[in-house]
Amino acid sequence: MDKITKEVLELFEKINSIPRCSGHEEKIANWLKEWAVANNLNVKFDAVNNILISIPGSSGCKKSPAVILQGHMDMVCEKIPASEHDFSRDPINHIVEGDWIKADGTSLGGDNGIAIAIGLRLAIDPDIKHPPLELLFTVDEESGLTGVNELSGDFISGKVLLNLDSEDEGVFTIGCAGGLSTTISLPLDHVALSDDRLVCRLTVDGLLGGHSGIDIHENRANANKILAMTLSALITEFDINILDINGGSAHNAIPRHAEALISLPLDSYEDALSIVRETEEGLASDLELQEPTLSIGLSLKEGLAMVQMVSTDMSEKIIELLMEMPHGVIGMSQDAAGLVETSSNLATMDIEDGKLRIVVSLRSSVASKLDELSSSVRSIAGSAGAAISYDGSYPSWQPDTSSELLERCRNIYADLFSDEASIEIIHAGLECAVLGSKFPDMDMISFGPTIENPHSPDERLYIPSVIKVWDFLLALLRSFCDDRNTPAKKGSGKAVGKINEKRNRNNNNNNNNNNNNNNNNNNNNNNNNNNNNNNNKKDSGKR
Repeated sequence: MDKITKEVLELFEKINSIPRCSGHEEKIANWLKEWAVANNLNVKFDAVNNILISIPGSSGCKKSPAVILQGHMDMVCEKIPASEHDFSRDPINHIVEGDWIKADGTSLGGDNGIAIAIGLRLAIDPDIKHPPLELLFTVDEESGLTGVNELSGDFISGKVLLNLDSEDEGVFTIGCAGGLSTTISLPLDHVALSDDRLVCRLTVDGLLGGHSGIDIHENRANANKILAMTLSALITEFDINILDINGGSAHNAIPRHAEALISLPLDSYEDALSIVRETEEGLASDLELQEPTLSIGLSLKEGLAMVQMVSTDMSEKIIELLMEMPHGVIGMSQDAAGLVETSSNLATMDIEDGKLRIVVSLRSSVASKLDELSSSVRSIAGSAGAAISYDGSYPSWQPDTSSELLERCRNIYADLFSDEASIEIIHAGLECAVLGSKFPDMDMISFGPTIENPHSPDERLYIPSVIKVWDFLLALLRSFCDDRNTPAKKGSGKAVGKINEKRNRNNNNNNNNNNNNNNNNNNNNNNNNNNNNNNNKKDSGKR
């Protein structure tokens, strides 16, 4: 491993030793403030704890316009059911497997801790030629884009922004979908659990999950939908009462696990178990490639004290509501081949304070399609007697294929690596969308090291991609110090408008990675194969 990569990853590991789940970035924000002061750098922060670390330009570049390097402090905190990891106090345990870094049963936090690590390593290197830099690290990107939404107009001064929050090295992102988080609340009727009923736990587990923007086109199964399908199969034969139900962990993660406590008639367990097994077998056959380790289980739950259960009619209404709620790709883009235009993620569900609460994450690059999907969800919820509210709205980032920054990046990448970078629009959300609405004159682009399966315990970072991003970033920053550097090769190489095209070397990298990781579990192997087969369609991105 080269020296720069080693030092960047050491900083990354330090960052991962500090709790930083979305909405709980106080400790990482305080550490960044202390780090900046210890390194004699100016630092400021705002009311929500967005951090800006200012770095003077190097010799000969001090009067150049400032460039912003931007990432976010928070991470999606996901873990496997068997993990005892406590994200509020435990450091993320790094595991190196060949050319990859992953975590021990949890999400890695490469999204977006690696951006912070790269920015900090750059800030303390006196040998790098660069213009004045503003390292902008925002809070709560993953759950609501809170930090960037609260950013004041005078917090930053640069007019060029490099977002380090994309997840395919060699790809420049120039646009993203907009989105809306929808919360559905259904008041429940309860009755007492009687002696002539048995209580069972129904579980759905073993799914790949993933990012609801990046991976939605992979047709990965949704644990909440499978739980609803299984309950629907059961309710055709028995009266079912739901005692409790929960599934999913974040609005932007495809649910990997879901479960329900249900009440069934006495002496019906064996028949119910048979229905569950038939449902599992049918889905396992249909989803053999996408979900090789899918499991649906039913077990008796004994020793419960006298409890309340949801009435039979209301339990049926819950199942119908979950069955009707949309999940997956709703429509494909008419402008960019292979790009998802509109999608829905049935993200989380639980019962609290006598109400069923469902969160559905909606995305679209077309505002009218997002409104149409939102109206459909509102209609479904209204038919069930549920209330609906909205939060976490963010706009789309419309691509500018004539951007000077884009052309500069393309030319520098081609000169540096004798290869063309791909240009893409993504179905996920990026903070660039909000920044673009706040700062209309900002020229922006997004790139970063390769990260697979963000927002899941299968998340992993491709180590060799770190130095490539580093080398490209340094060459790009040097270019802003050289008045002679203009995008002189405009129009050379592949057309900018060739959106979402993956490079052949990505396929070669993935094949080599598979060879280096023969001992990986079936989930990772199948996931790699799916990525290879869908290379021309895979989105990379964020929220």
